[in-house]
Amino acid sequence: MLEGLFDAERWSATFSNMGPFWEGFAVTLEVVAAGLLLSLVLGTLLGVFSTTRSRALRAISRVYVEFYQNTPLPVQVLFMYMAGPQFLQAVTGADQPVRIAPFVLGFLGVGLYHAAYISEVIRTGIEAVPKGQMEAAQSQGFTRAQSYAYVILPQTFKIILPPLCNQALNLVKNTSVLALVAGGDLMYRSDNFVSLYGYLQGYIVCCLMYFIICFPLALLVQWFEKRSKDRPRAKDLPEVELLAAEEA
Repeated sequence: MLEGLFDAERWSATFSNMGPFWEGFAVTLEVVAAGLLLSLVLGTLLGVFSTTRSRALRAISRVYVEFYQNTPLPVQVLFMYMAGPQFLQAVTGADQPVRIAPFVLGFLGVGLYHAAYISEVIRTGIEAVPKGQMEAAQSQGFTRAQSYAYVILPQTFKIILPPLCNQALNLVKNTSVLALVAGGDLMYRSDNFVSLYGYLQGYIVCCLMYFIICFPLALLVQWFEKRSKDRPRAKDLPEVELLAAEEA
């Protein structure tokens, strides 16, 4: 089968059947966009919970993070696929199980899973912001929630951009789990092509399409990391040096 990788006829057949691949590519991008939005919103909320004074909120965040980080994503998606329709039937009182669209399963699966990891990234970012920032904001009349929204989180996101982009990269690759539930994504379309024709070229095309999505994100991560290293520290700024000289 490996010698067929260089077969011109097989490549020709692959390129003449690119329609399903592009359809899967579009589905993957949609799942990525929705899953990333969900994971950012929920992850930020849980990250804030983990740094509050409330033991109950910290416990909620910790339980969520530990559960999702210590169970496999395929198991989570398959559980939602099998149990979700029956749960919705019980909630809605329908006569039969309520089918969940594969797109919904996909973005919920990767979104809920990566929210746990983004929560930890947010937590470490918040802890990196000097504690005096919160006290200063509250002394100016901000509530604790307003202090997080207007003072702490904007600084946090500047700190955590590189690891946040890494999580986006991982989320893109984890959308391939949709193939387990016939989600119509890129991996599912590639599996169908290889099963139908027996040509491994389908998987090569699949890899190249994932590369098209992931490579720009990888470059963005490198750019953010380089920018964070090149950014001058406060004590190195000319204004700070001048102020220090005047005080001396």
